Amino acid sequence: WARRYGVPFTFNPHFPINTLTLMRGAAGMQMREPDRFLRYVDAVYKATWEKARNLNDPAVVAATLQEAGFDPAAFVAMVGDPEVKAKLIANTEEAVQRGVFGAPTMFVGEEMFFGQDRLEFVRDALGA
Repeated sequence: WARRYGVPFTFNPHFPINTLTLMRGAAGMQMREPDRFLRYVDAVYKATWEKARNLNDPAVVAATLQEAGFDPAAFVAMVGDPEVKAKLIANTEEAVQRGVFGAPTMFVGEEMFFGQDRLEFVRDALGA
């Protein structure tokens, strides 16, 4: 897949990574700084799958975020906010109710697509 789409990939030797804080970060960014959400996701994915960083280590997460232009102290405060935690719980419950069972899962309307090999189907559905 990486060769076909030109996406660099390195297996992360620190995998599996506890992503709870990172998922709270995504929920918080969507809530509080939606214009910076994609930059956040890009930084986390590159750190995980291109740079093979140990995102289990809070200091590595902080350095990764700082490199991407985020304030690590503000991030820690955001992911500890009960409102952000509740948003991630609500997102997770909605995903379960809709039948999500893994990543990546995408929806176009009510139609669910699972797997990176289905991205062309998603594109076609969006164009319909």
